[in-house]
Amino acid sequence: MNRITDITKLEEKAKEIRKGVIEAVYHAKSGHPGGSLSVADILAVLYFNEMNINPENAKWEDRDRLILSKGHCSPALYSSLAEVGFLKKEELKTFRNINSNLQGHPDMNKIPGVDMTTGSLGQGLSVANGMAIAGKLDQKNYRVYVILGDGEIEEGQVWEAAMASNKFKLDNLCVIIDKNNLQIDGSTKEVMDTSPIDEKFKSFGFETITINGNSILEIMKAFAKAKTIKAKPTCIIAETKKGKGVSFMENRVEWHGKAPNEEQYIRAIKEL
Repeated sequence: MNRITDITKLEEKAKEIRKGVIEAVYHAKSGHPGGSLSVADILAVLYFNEMNINPENAKWEDRDRLILSKGHCSPALYSSLAEVGFLKKEELKTFRNINSNLQGHPDMNKIPGVDMTTGSLGQGLSVANGMAIAGKLDQKNYRVYVILGDGEIEEGQVWEAAMASNKFKLDNLCVIIDKNNLQIDGSTKEVMDTSPIDEKFKSFGFETITINGNSILEIMKAFAKAKTIKAKPTCIIAETKKGKGVSFMENRVEWHGKAPNEEQYIRAIKEL
């Protein structure tokens, strides 16, 4: 796939991904727009600049892998897959319909380009470890990327998995924390403060990189640096804004899991 290196063009891709998020959630009348919008810039860089993938061969053995561990933010993943060519954009309007493949959480058995079925929080890093270990054993050069929410890392399994990432020296693994500081019940600091995230992952043997996760340039630099790290895994802590790109959704916890009405939908699309 042709890589996009122009930052302005990647920013446009992120906008298109955000539009797809709004389309999906609006037509479903349910879903999780806040965290889907916050992670759009990261997905734009992954799909259009960073990952080796082939939309014409979704199961290509040498492809890079991506696990969206925070699977409730599937609208962002589906929109990215549609933008890159795994899905048709019209399918986004079927999100959460009973007969649609695009259910509330991504299903690897039904959707081309989805590397792992997710939804039960805390499990993505364990699966990513397995993929990364398999790559080592098979002497493959692919990389494994896994996106976790900052609320999600309250799950204990994440830290058990982090120990394994270090034990097996998985330098082909890149963890991305979408640190938008909000979860369903309020701020992450109030619900269960996991800070300092960088120091925690360092103590588990990770190389850590903290960035503005809504800056295309900083995301690109972080991924470039991650590929130079040897003999240990990398964790990118991406400071993002929940609801990024839609003014009335930004940093508002109520947009964690609700759909816009028609007036809000029109306004959101117009802003994007």
